[in-house]
Amino acid sequence: MMININEKIKALFIYEMLGKPAEHIKTALEEFVNKIGENKGISIISRKIHEPKPVEEKSAEDNKELFTTFAEAEFSIDDLNILFNIVLHTLPSHVEILEPDELKLRNFELSSVLSELALRLHRYDEIAKAAMLERNTLIGKIKELQSNQVILTTKTGQAEAKKQETEKTAKKKKEKIEKKKAKKRRRND
Repeated sequence: MMININEKIKALFIYEMLGKPAEHIKTALEEFVNKIGENKGISIISRKIHEPKPVEEKSAEDNKELFTTFAEAEFSIDDLNILFNIVLHTLPSHVEILEPDELKLRNFELSSVLSELALRLHRYDEIAKAAMLERNTLIGKIKELQSNQVILTTKTGQAEAKKQETEKTAKKKKEKIEKKKAKKRRRND
C-alpha cells in the first residue's frame, strides 16, 4: 500500500525517562505522552507506560535511587510533516512506522520536511556551540582562580612564615628580658 504525504500514518514511538522518585517519572511520562496526543493532527491509538525499575548500575553516587521507565505509544498521524515534527520535538528513542508500507513524496513536500530538519539541527548546533563557549570560558576562569589561589597561598604562606618568625623573635627577646630580670632579682636578694 502506497500513501501520499498528506494521508494518515500509524506509528509506534518509544519514550524513555530516568529520574526519581519512581511515581513521579511514571506520572511525568504519562503526561508527556498525553500532551503529544493533544496536538492537532495526532491521536493516540494506544499507550502503555511501564512500571519504573531501579537503575542497576550503582557505580556513580548520582545513580543511587534513580529509576527508569519507558512508554510505548501508538499514534495516528495526519501527515508526514507532523510525523517529522513529533520526532524532532519529542526525541523518541525509537520510531516504527506501522502503516502504510510505502510512502510517496513530492519534491516540494520532501523539501519542506528537510528544511524543518535542517533548521532544527542548526538550532541544536547553535546551542552546542554556545555551551562549548561557556564551558571554555568557565574553564579559563577556574584556571585563573587556581593560579590566583596558588599566588595567594604563596603570599599567605610567606606572610604566615614572616609572622611566625617575628613572633619567635619577640618571644626570644621576651625570654631574654625575663632572664635578665630574674638575674637582677637574684643579685638583689
